[in-house]
Amino acid sequence: MQNIKNIIFDYGNVIFEIDFRIAQASFQKLGITDIENFFAHKGHNQLFDDFETGAISPAEFRAGIRTAANKPELTDTEIDAAWNSLLIGTIQENHDTLLKVKEKYRTFLLSNNNEIHYDWIINYLKTTFQLNNYDEFFERAYFSQQMKLRKPNTNIFEQVLRDNQLDPAETLFIDDSPQHIEGAKKVGLNTLLMTEKPAQLESFLKANGII
Repeated sequence: MQNIKNIIFDYGNVIFEIDFRIAQASFQKLGITDIENFFAHKGHNQLFDDFETGAISPAEFRAGIRTAANKPELTDTEIDAAWNSLLIGTIQENHDTLLKVKEKYRTFLLSNNNEIHYDWIINYLKTTFQLNNYDEFFERAYFSQQMKLRKPNTNIFEQVLRDNQLDPAETLFIDDSPQHIEGAKKVGLNTLLMTEKPAQLESFLKANGII
């Protein structure tokens, strides 16, 4: 891809597979109704935005789920299991692909995340791949709950650009969410919508002239 020197990757459904429908079913089993308005890929309850920006704690998030389900007796374990059920996993080939990309570009990770999912993923990386984190694959990894910002708001993209002195005209952002792509475009980033499953990451990047 011409003139691109830097790539910012999203995580969920670009590198790591997630399935919102599984979490929807899990939340329904807890007692939450009107699930499409409560939690979906294109929109969700404010509770999730607050959790992803670190505005509320895991305990406050769980309390919000109990309120939404109208079941104060739900345990932390039940809530965490439902919430984490959308996390499917990744493959070793994607890690190999990220290292190939890093040889050609400055690479970064930018993920809307939260403390419960982050802890699950870090444990998953340790037990499945013997990795402590994603540091070896990116120059720097950014997570919304640590930044107190989230995509698609422009300020999260502006911070990544500013921190690393990146020229947006030379930087590509890859994400599976159209609304995040639109936010990135507003700050002048080149964008690429991920249209394949994460297991096809390498072939997707090849098809788009990145590797």
